[in-house]
Amino acid sequence: MPAPLTQIETTPDLPRTADVVIIGGGIIGVFAAYFLTKRGLKTVLLEKGQIGAEQSSRNWGWCRQQNRDARELPIATKSLDLWEQFVAQTGEDIGFRRCGLLYLSNNDAEIAGWARWRDFARTVGVTTHMLSAAEATEKARATGKSWKGGVFSPTDGIADPSKAAPAVARAIMKMGGTVMQNCAARGIETEGGRLSAVVTEKGVIRAKTAVLSGGAWTSSFCRQLGIRFPQATIRSSIVAVSGAEGIPPALHTSAVSLTSRSNNGYTIAISGRAKVDITPQQMRFAPQFLPMFAKRWRLLSPGGLEGVRSGHESLTRWRLDRPTPMERMRILDPAPDAVTVKLMHRRALELIPALRSTKITGTWAGYIDSTPDGVPGIGEVESLPGFILAAGFSGHGFGIGPGAGHLVADIVSGAEPLVDPRPYHPLRFQSSTWGKVADF
Repeated sequence: MPAPLTQIETTPDLPRTADVVIIGGGIIGVFAAYFLTKRGLKTVLLEKGQIGAEQSSRNWGWCRQQNRDARELPIATKSLDLWEQFVAQTGEDIGFRRCGLLYLSNNDAEIAGWARWRDFARTVGVTTHMLSAAEATEKARATGKSWKGGVFSPTDGIADPSKAAPAVARAIMKMGGTVMQNCAARGIETEGGRLSAVVTEKGVIRAKTAVLSGGAWTSSFCRQLGIRFPQATIRSSIVAVSGAEGIPPALHTSAVSLTSRSNNGYTIAISGRAKVDITPQQMRFAPQFLPMFAKRWRLLSPGGLEGVRSGHESLTRWRLDRPTPMERMRILDPAPDAVTVKLMHRRALELIPALRSTKITGTWAGYIDSTPDGVPGIGEVESLPGFILAAGFSGHGFGIGPGAGHLVADIVSGAEPLVDPRPYHPLRFQSSTWGKVADF
């Protein structure tokens, strides 16, 4: 079933010109369009299906600094401030709150790893508290168990994936920006070697700049343009349950993790556990992803034909005057893995006794778009001036969505970057050296 999502009405008519066209209405695309519209640029946001309907509404909703890769930590910190500013400036309800994230463990090596990250975080001004056994057990009263230790990150928080992207889209339209649903971008046109227009199923938009924030579809779209962007998606499942009292709003253990939602219910997931649906694209980029898959092989398992049927990872070329795979599959809605669903629900009931009185209210899955090093690609494609990538967020995109959108707006407008953009530039994927796989 699809994840819960706020439905919105968007612009019916396609503009013929724009300063910037954003391709993809997930959390990255909407925030990029939001910040560009705030700066007075004529911005058009295109979504082939519904705003936020793919991974942006199917994730945990965590907005965290805790355990971020060093390259992502600066943008994660900035994003927390931007989440707060968005709420204050627009009045939109996105369920954001700095409730703190609680990590618990009975594994000495895991606790030591968190302590090392705490020491690193101190050097960049991020606060996180290591918990003694007594402190962890007290904070985890809902489990009824004793814990060796844990960590609590008080300035981290959560937002509601069912509300966030649609709320940002509403804010864009209130400022005069254009948001179009059910309008797929099929490709681009060029003049003099640089981007000059975006071709959609409803017509052509003349523009000198386009941002591709297409999530799981990004690599296939790039292939049409002769751009190599190594990407692999993994299928991750989630269970939603009704509400219960006395449970921390955001709790992580190695066995299972829980997050509260605006409807007073909770979502349940297992960190990193996912299916790898073999597709032609997976096979093409397999050598680049071997280090990551080798590091996480205990949590990843072979999937089925879901990816092939979805069409987002094919190697086909499409024509601009005919329907594309994106129009045949408006919303990626893969089946949750039944075995994983049963396992995570059982683990949650074992961890939190109060959940035994709840009911399962939904299950869903989504495709997480990953890069070989687990860090997104954000930046202008050097071979195609005017074409900017913002994809491959590797399961971290929701939390850092505001910062990523701000950085894209900085790149487009030539403003001082919110953070150093160099660690994210997609040019790194053209090298035979892929860099360090993200630890967290």
